[in-house]
Amino acid sequence: MTEERTVVPLLEPSEGIPPVIADADALARTVESFAAGSGPVAVDAERASGYRYGNRAYLVQLRRAGAGTALIDPIACPDLSALDAAVAEAEIVLHAASQDLPCLMEVGFKPRTMFDTELAGRLLGYERVGLGTMVETVLGLRLEKGHSAADWSTRPLPEDWLRYAALDVEVLVELRDVLHRELDESGKLEWAREEFAAVLGTPPPAPRSDPWRRTSGIHKVRNVRALAIVRELWTMRDRIARENDLAPGRVLPDAAIVTAALEGPRTKKALTEISAFTGRSARRHMGDWLAAVTRARQLPDGQLPQPSTAGEGPPPPNRWADRDPAAAKRLAAARAVVAALAEEHHMPTENLLQPDAVRRLTWEPPAQITGESVTERLRELGARRWQLSLTAHALAKALSRLGNEL
Repeated sequence: MTEERTVVPLLEPSEGIPPVIADADALARTVESFAAGSGPVAVDAERASGYRYGNRAYLVQLRRAGAGTALIDPIACPDLSALDAAVAEAEIVLHAASQDLPCLMEVGFKPRTMFDTELAGRLLGYERVGLGTMVETVLGLRLEKGHSAADWSTRPLPEDWLRYAALDVEVLVELRDVLHRELDESGKLEWAREEFAAVLGTPPPAPRSDPWRRTSGIHKVRNVRALAIVRELWTMRDRIARENDLAPGRVLPDAAIVTAALEGPRTKKALTEISAFTGRSARRHMGDWLAAVTRARQLPDGQLPQPSTAGEGPPPPNRWADRDPAAAKRLAAARAVVAALAEEHHMPTENLLQPDAVRRLTWEPPAQITGESVTERLRELGARRWQLSLTAHALAKALSRLGNEL
């Protein structure tokens, strides 16, 4: 790893804070500039997830040698496909790419090749991989991270927010270069390339059939009539949030939905006595909430939601000892193997091999435990070649030995 160094605050972008690009002519000039630039392109995006409905980008930052830094307003310029085409052959450098890729793709920016500095840090064994910490540890520069949770839908954006946004891509390529060298020197560069390609190739998750079941605290709700109240309130909240472009939690917190389900209020007065319904936004829609509760109360039995059933895949590991003691022993043995290998290769266990793959392998192992059968099973579960080469035969050996003992 890099040696300790004096930390220097990074206070201003090297070329100053660029103007926000918010019209077609300015965007066209930026496209030309980035097409003429050279080397990797640093990219970041700012969202307003805690304030607005959905995860769309409200600012996109880019930097490339020869082009400088660009700050683009994707609300005013919602189609970045021309910029995407201009840098199609370039490596795109992101930090925690899986967070930004969906909102970037939504505006037509779809990287073909990528370098993820957070993921690189994980593979290299850095204990803390936030962008600010990585920049400080690797480059000896300090980034101020005070605006990461700001409401980026604000217009106009304050100057200090724009400064922060520009600095986020100021040294991202420099960070990439150092991490690239460390990956190469440690023999992990090809591993990283496989991981980056896997992130780019991951399809968006399918819509959940019952998203209301994700309400925080729903485990407290024990009967189907109360579950109907959760469903009706969640659905009403989602409609209001979507129509008003607000984060659902700002319309009505999950705690209010669960408490209403447990108490079953019959009047507006009873609703207002629930503390979580006292927020200004919640009070504004009191009639809607009562209508949702009443609708749930009047549903015929045949239309009531049923308690959630176990999803596809293994049960939670804490139930294995009762459900299948042999599987629990296999899981413990496999986890020990992965933990030892992860320590040997200086990375988190979840990056060496996905925990879900370990669970599924040990819950339903191949009929014949061999290096080849375990390799094939893990490949089906999404393990990459480098992960297979490090873990499959070691896992097969441990599981086979355990099978002989059981």
